[in-house]
Amino acid sequence: MGFVIGVVGPHDLVDDVAATCEEQPGVSARRLDYDHESQAPAIVEAHAGSVEGWLFTGVVPYMLARGADVLTRPAVFVDYSGATLLSALVRLQHQGQDITRLSIDTIAPAEVTATFEEAGLPTAGLRTIGYRPETTSKKIIAFHRRAPEHPVITCLSSVHEALRGEMKVLRLAPSDHSVRSALRQLLLTAEGQAQEDAQIALGLVETAGEEGLLREAGALAGTLAGFRGGKHLLVTTRGPLYEATGGFTGLPMLARLAAHSSVARVGFGLGRSAAEAESLARRALARARRIGDVAAVLSLRADTDIVLESVISAPSGEQNLSLLARRVGLSVPTLEKLLEARDAAGGEALTTREIAERLAVQQRTARRMLHRLELAGLAERTGNLTSGSSGRPLTLYRLTL
Repeated sequence: MGFVIGVVGPHDLVDDVAATCEEQPGVSARRLDYDHESQAPAIVEAHAGSVEGWLFTGVVPYMLARGADVLTRPAVFVDYSGATLLSALVRLQHQGQDITRLSIDTIAPAEVTATFEEAGLPTAGLRTIGYRPETTSKKIIAFHRRAPEHPVITCLSSVHEALRGEMKVLRLAPSDHSVRSALRQLLLTAEGQAQEDAQIALGLVETAGEEGLLREAGALAGTLAGFRGGKHLLVTTRGPLYEATGGFTGLPMLARLAAHSSVARVGFGLGRSAAEAESLARRALARARRIGDVAAVLSLRADTDIVLESVISAPSGEQNLSLLARRVGLSVPTLEKLLEARDAAGGEALTTREIAERLAVQQRTARRMLHRLELAGLAERTGNLTSGSSGRPLTLYRLTL
């Protein structure tokens, strides 16, 4: 069976992008278009059950869908920098436009500058406004109108429609190369997630009785068996466990078990083999014992332990720092510094080096911290930044705690 993707974007782009995707053997595309980018979250929510991944024709509909928390499948967007932006510059130059004095929206200013410098073009006359979650099409339109003498390059159909009657506007359309690059990223992301979801999850459960255990195992799409020392072994895989714990944040079954027993401890191990998962489950249960009579811990590779609360945690912005610190194994002052770094960056991704500098730690320490936050759903990798040196590429993280 092929891989079904949902292509989301304005009606005049979706068909071409979908056709390019379908050149890849085994890929079929559902064409899901909108009249305005604000409709993207509703489209995703309505069709989530019919696709295995999402490809957005630009960053704005992707960010709107992500901000609405409706992305339950792997998702990527077509990058308009690089080849797509360069092709637009060539078109403008053929039309006799001065491509050194442009007003460009949505693409990050640093990426615009890098593209121009690589092409040997000056950047002093450029006006740029990158996309941020709080950026609206109205703000972008107002930005361009403040310099009517600058030809406009826009990534948004709504901006193009508003300005095309009053100034020179070129709307970017994704190049085939950019679409294929995004599709490759989506397929690799989906494959990686499928492999992760198939990881073995073993839970060692200590309770005074067995009441409710079989039902809990069924809710996790798992099986239950007796284990040495009066413990119970719960066998499932990563995918169901991730869903049941709200992204490895809470374990509601803990409260239900505690209602029938004064002792309710659960240690989950997640590994690529049964032996690895069992070893990690033992470690998790040992830590749960140190916490108290009612406790649950998930142990992962790379010495990462996550304390699972008895309820699914509230949205990240409302969480108590001391609870977060206990769950991810970091101190409250460290989390406070990470919050300061997140706020200072204005929601933009930070490199591991930048975070290490802000925390005054070595980069390998920063990487370990970020890995823990990522596993707990409090940070996400957005790519790598090559500094041009022979050293290790710097991973970019967006902090969501």
